[in-house]
Amino acid sequence: MTTRTRVTLGRREDLGADCANCFGLCCVALAFTRSVDFPVDKDAGDPCANLDPTDGCTIHPRLRSEGFRGCTVFDCSGAGQKVSRHTFSGRSWRDDTATRDAMFAVFPVVRRLHELLRYLDEAITVSDDAQAAATLTRRFDRVRALSDADPDTLLSADVDTEYDAARPLLLDASREARARDARARDAHTRNAGAQHTGSVRAETGDDRRVGRLRVGPGADLLGADLRRADLRGASLRGALLIGADLTGADLRRCECIGADLRDADLSGADLRGAVYLTQMQVNAARGDARTRLDDGFQRPSHWAA
Repeated sequence: MTTRTRVTLGRREDLGADCANCFGLCCVALAFTRSVDFPVDKDAGDPCANLDPTDGCTIHPRLRSEGFRGCTVFDCSGAGQKVSRHTFSGRSWRDDTATRDAMFAVFPVVRRLHELLRYLDEAITVSDDAQAAATLTRRFDRVRALSDADPDTLLSADVDTEYDAARPLLLDASREARARDARARDAHTRNAGAQHTGSVRAETGDDRRVGRLRVGPGADLLGADLRRADLRGASLRGALLIGADLTGADLRRCECIGADLRDADLSGADLRGAVYLTQMQVNAARGDARTRLDDGFQRPSHWAA
């Protein structure tokens, strides 16, 4: 029995995977290496052995038990259906060699653009400054127009330049949202008559201490014990959190862009409002029924186990 899924991720439906409208591009165009995530090697352009003639997965319900954990983590951000149905107007890579080669080359480009669109969309959502939101919206529209372009335009696009132009806007939006949240918490603390324990600067700075650990951009927190840590508003940008214990941690409004959460334990953690958290990060982590996520995220099936 084959399975083809539709997954709505994040805040925009067109930026979530719709496998039923894709020609199985992630199962063919991309390479993978034998590892803890895959049981075999596969070259880019070779169809996965589990892909059937109708572009469905023959072992979809058993991917993790069969050793294909990487498949359960991957998220194309809607690039699969965009390339299949829009860029190539419904032509499949199975139709001819020219379409195959062009489609496989375009797919990773559109995927990166869609990832950027998701970040920009969230930045617009969390921004409370009209001028900043307008600038972000113009950048979003530019990237979206590029993602809608023809194959030749996409293959000549400088995606790194698009990211470089968006990066300061994304970081500014994150800092503003985290600072606003910290000010609100600080005001609530004072109004409640509790002792004020730290300034807004300490709450929202890019670096902070949790015990002896430095928590901040690019921090090495491999296997770190962060159980029940108060990480509200922290910047985990690019942090290495593989195997970290975050059970019961408060991660509300923390910044997660580029954070490596593979096998991090999020059981009972609160990630509501986490900025730039992606479904791939959620999929790569461990969690349970108590893990709190914003609407729009899917709770991975392996969390139940």
